[in-house]
Amino acid sequence: MVPVERVFNRFPRMVRDLSRELNKKITLNLFGQDTEVDRTVIDEIGDPLVHLIRNSIDHGIETPELRIRKGKVETGTINLKAYHEGNNVIIEVSDDGSGINFEKVKKKAYEKGMLSDEEANELSNEKLVKLLFEPGFSTSDKISDISGRGVGLDVVKNKIESLNGSIEVKTEKDRGTKFIIKLPLTLAIIQALLVMVGNEKYAFPLNSISEIVNKNKSEVHLVQGKEVVMYRGKVIPLIRLHNVLDVESNEDNDEFICVIIKKRRQFGCM
Repeated sequence: MVPVERVFNRFPRMVRDLSRELNKKITLNLFGQDTEVDRTVIDEIGDPLVHLIRNSIDHGIETPELRIRKGKVETGTINLKAYHEGNNVIIEVSDDGSGINFEKVKKKAYEKGMLSDEEANELSNEKLVKLLFEPGFSTSDKISDISGRGVGLDVVKNKIESLNGSIEVKTEKDRGTKFIIKLPLTLAIIQALLVMVGNEKYAFPLNSISEIVNKNKSEVHLVQGKEVVMYRGKVIPLIRLHNVLDVESNEDNDEFICVIIKKRRQFGCM
């Protein structure tokens, strides 16, 4: 376990250089540098954070003149924060810039053929945010050393997910944007739930489990030929592990135990 300070210390100079290059005034605040994380996570998280901070500088923080016209102070702020939450470490990159321009996201996605006319009119802001993580997507109008090179947030998302983490975005017009990265505290020790499938034993990582519930066979329905169950008002797929793992099943009872697995805000029953 090593402190995230090892990664955080590289960013003040980067922010100074880029703000000077783009004629912007930006202050970088660091919080929680003593938060400890697995060394492997430290080695891998640097590049995603570089991308997110460059993104805040280029797309988020406005020029001093524009900030003054909006009634803001001319110096923009980027906050980089780390803290523990249960068995996870949370790293936040936030700015007080213009927020995500959803109309621009919609226009760029339409121009790239990612949206139809109907989808462009109906997509919610939450779904538009997901487009930012599509491969090659960028809202930049021109290619520069900082952005528009086709290396988008999909690289950030893939790297974080390779570490068994997740990323969430919160944004508000003219108030700013916050990227919230959730990572396991350590990759060496993973707490798990052991389950029996037939006569064999398997393990689910605890941080992937939402809930364990009892279900009755009468609650299983078919949708387009696939089994589903209701979970907190949502229809979620039912995946029978003995089929996936090719293990003999001993499911003879009307009731069975269902492990609700969460991934990227989606759920599945196993």
